[in-house]
Amino acid sequence: MNRVCLIGRLTNKPELRQTNSNLAVTRFTLAVNRNFSNSQGQREADFITIVAWRKQAENICRYLDKGSLISVEGRIQTGSFDGQDGQRRYTTEVVADQVNFLETRSQSQARSNNSYVPMNEPSFDSYNEPPVQNNVDIDNDPFSSFGDSVSLDDNFLD
Repeated sequence: MNRVCLIGRLTNKPELRQTNSNLAVTRFTLAVNRNFSNSQGQREADFITIVAWRKQAENICRYLDKGSLISVEGRIQTGSFDGQDGQRRYTTEVVADQVNFLETRSQSQARSNNSYVPMNEPSFDSYNEPPVQNNVDIDNDPFSSFGDSVSLDDNFLD
């Protein structure tokens, strides 16, 4: 199975390009922090090339900027080419299947202006819809014919 899940920040503003067959594509670098510190106690990062296609590439270029926090799910793709000096070059990149924006536009702008906005504070800049409420009909219990009742207490552990 070839599956990759990453969370990191863009190192530069992504640029939208078009292929010869007019498909939108963007290639950018994602800085992903490592889970451990080096011998000097500092956290290091890996810089991973990400490729996104079509509408996803357009949205990335339209809404993201340098430093934007995103998650990427995709697959690793390797390739090779002959450089101008005749030497064989090898490439490794992640082809994005799904990209999620992990901070709001106001959080991103606040970060770029060096002011603080907590990551867990909701922001509804341009969202005017009321939240969706899932109403449950307690008179229509889907588990009523399930069988015997189940006791949920901790006494059985003794």
